[in-house]
Amino acid sequence: MIRSLILMFQFMTRLPIPIQIDMDKKTISKGILFLPLVGMVVGAISWIVYYLLSFINRDVAALGAMVANVIATGGLHIDGLSDTCDGFFSARSRDRILEIMKDSRIGTFGVIAIIIVLLSKYILISNLSQDILPATLILVFGASRFGAALLITFGKSARPGGLGDMFSSSSIKGYFWLSAIIFTAIGAVFGGWAFIAALIVVIVSSLLLMRRSYKIIGGLTGDVYGAGIELCDILGLITFMVVGEWI
Repeated sequence: MIRSLILMFQFMTRLPIPIQIDMDKKTISKGILFLPLVGMVVGAISWIVYYLLSFINRDVAALGAMVANVIATGGLHIDGLSDTCDGFFSARSRDRILEIMKDSRIGTFGVIAIIIVLLSKYILISNLSQDILPATLILVFGASRFGAALLITFGKSARPGGLGDMFSSSSIKGYFWLSAIIFTAIGAVFGGWAFIAALIVVIVSSLLLMRRSYKIIGGLTGDVYGAGIELCDILGLITFMVVGEWI
């Protein structure tokens, strides 16, 4: 189980963990359990950077938190978002879309998507109440990875032999449900109704993304997982902001 935890941090972040872990199906299947935890750690890193820079002003602190998020993940998810948008908005055939998504070069739609996501995160983080910001960043970034776990567990791969296929074919529903129970309990305690609302938004958004991806490319890929994480980050932050103002 510890090997699976380490593997998830090594793959989903750029945290320096100098331990060699093989990416076999058994290790990956257990790793699904820890995806929300990985997101929560990334959120905590973003909050720490925000706190350290907050003596300057909120805008600089928000910018630092956003940059810390990108650095901590190595740009993995935002790269997936870029590839997904380049492919999905190309209006090409299924096979051509998959080729575009695999291409390392970035296109117009990918650039636009990255700009929108980064600006959205900056604006949302800079405008969130500082009283709820720590819990918001930690729980929302955890929830977005929970959304990815949902896609991995219940989705089918669009590209056999790809990285996304390795994850989806290794998933075990029991680990997902255990992760769901633990994460929901923790989130409800520290995030209250704002967290519950954000989690519902994440689940619905992930399912809608799955449906759209099925229609366009007949399944999911690792890039779509990354796009889902970035999308759910934004929607989760918006939900926390809106519900937090009401309660």
